[in-house]
Amino acid sequence: MRKFGLIGKNISYSFSENYFTEKFRTEKIADTTYHTYDLDTISELPKLLKKNKQLKGLNVTIPYKEQVVPYLDEINKQARKIGAINTIKITKKGKLKGYNTDYYGFKQSLLPHLKPHHTSALILGTGGASKAVAYALKKLGIKYFYVSRNISEKETFTYQSLSKFAIQKNTIIINCTPLGTYPNIDACPDIPYQEITEKHLLFDLIYNPEETKFLQFGKQKKATTINGLRMLQLQADKSWQIWNK
Repeated sequence: MRKFGLIGKNISYSFSENYFTEKFRTEKIADTTYHTYDLDTISELPKLLKKNKQLKGLNVTIPYKEQVVPYLDEINKQARKIGAINTIKITKKGKLKGYNTDYYGFKQSLLPHLKPHHTSALILGTGGASKAVAYALKKLGIKYFYVSRNISEKETFTYQSLSKFAIQKNTIIINCTPLGTYPNIDACPDIPYQEITEKHLLFDLIYNPEETKFLQFGKQKKATTINGLRMLQLQADKSWQIWNK
């Protein structure tokens, strides 16, 4: 029996378990399971691994994409550049190798929607997922600015300082925060939505609900809107490739 799973905190809503369970069923992949492991702190990871010797791979979600790094024996070159991990391969010798497939999932799901005027972006949030998004934008030659509650070196804007000009100039806006995730579906990032136009592209990494408040506001302004489902499917399939190579 081969086991795979997802580690995170308060992740009962997660898409991954259903996605992989259905994949194993439809593709007739025998003796393989995927489970969600809700950890109160990342320090519970060694205990989880000790208890589940058949684990061959893990996905990592909020809030552990950066916190998991010290527990790894090796980090893939690309993931090291990104600075966040969402996939772990467990070798035959029990070594943990970290990868980032969020980058691939985001890049591939964004590409079909890009237009020539999409040259600059706002990244809402500064967690692990935002690092993969920033790396993808950099690779695509798209300038980006972080938006956070507090100013630090890498952030260019706080939510309070976002001006009409900043929204008009940055025609891609990506929500990397959990704001708007089920069950808190009335929440959304606090930005000046009235300045959004049909030239904007709003991408929300959230997939539950299908259309967040953030995307609804974008739709009202005739912007292109994308949720996180395709990104999630692509990164999951990439994880599966890594675990099986």
